[in-house]
Amino acid sequence: MKKTLFSFCLLLGGYLVNAQTVNDIPLKDIDVEYVRIVGTSKLLTTKLTIEIDFGQRTKFFSTGKETIVKDADGKPIDFNSMIDALNFMSKNGFEFITAYAISIGNQNVYHYLLRNAKHK
Repeated sequence: MKKTLFSFCLLLGGYLVNAQTVNDIPLKDIDVEYVRIVGTSKLLTTKLTIEIDFGQRTKFFSTGKETIVKDADGKPIDFNSMIDALNFMSKNGFEFITAYAISIGNQNVYHYLLRNAKHK
């Protein structure tokens, strides 16, 4: 029984790690050399919404929702900080290159350029 439960947990854990998607593509399957993650503060909270640009096509009148990192249920994942997002992307095979921030009104928008470790 313990072996069965352990095996089930391993399978479930592997599924959940691969379950994060952008534009319905699992993060680990994004086969590009560079990506840019953009972090925007959410209203009335300290959490960030992270969008990922890997050169994918988006709709002309897009709301940006297809570039947001989503969990297995298709719900946007909230990050505590850009470092939280950076650690998340590192676990998914990406390495940090550089970062910059742009102020829009009273809000900072953070941009991080990452490289896919598979393309080294």
